Amino acid sequence: MSAVGIVAAAGSGSRLGADKPKALVELAGRPLVSWAVDTLLAGGVDEVVVAVPAAERDAFAAVLPGSVALVDGGATRTASVRAALSAAGPHADAVLVHDAARPLTPPDVVARVLAALAAGVPAVVPVLPVVDTTVVVDAAGTVTEAVPRAVLRRVQTPQGFDRAVLVAAYAALDDALVDALVDAAALTDDAAVVRAAGVPVTTVAGDERAAKVTVPHDLHLAALQATR
Repeated sequence: MSAVGIVAAAGSGSRLGADKPKALVELAGRPLVSWAVDTLLAGGVDEVVVAVPAAERDAFAAVLPGSVALVDGGATRTASVRAALSAAGPHADAVLVHDAARPLTPPDVVARVLAALAAGVPAVVPVLPVVDTTVVVDAAGTVTEAVPRAVLRRVQTPQGFDRAVLVAAYAALDDALVDALVDAAALTDDAAVVRAAGVPVTTVAGDERAAKVTVPHDLHLAALQATR
């Protein structure tokens, strides 16, 4: 099985308080995107495509290996993944979509996703159990009910797909509809896209080190882990 890794790296660094794209923010002296690319390659993917802000293509090219393909990302994450999927080489029959904002994801997680795809599942995501009490609140912020934790999971990346399945799932969605749903938080990741097409998504074990860097505190915690 040949696999291509797609890195979604076209987002801004606004919530991180950065004056550059989040993926170019440094962690232990290296941009977040470099960590993400290295994780995919170490975990077993054969090629990597990175979706980047069009205006920052040169900056990304300067920090990534020449073997990594760069494509202009879109206005939404979904549009960026579509662009990267179209640019992937013709020989890959599996696709892993990874967030640049999860720099410390261990290669073992990538390997588990690839193993599940090799075993024949059409889609797979790494997950962790929910450990905090989780509740539902109304518009006023009042707790209305508690949600049982046993069936809840936190979804991470990389998310893996049979390539034909992912291509077909995106083709089944109209561009305008995709953007509208993304804005409404209905399609928050690629697993949601394939589930909308009726494809079952299985799970493998994630890793606490694959936490997402969103705000400055996250970057501080990641820096502590990266230097251990």
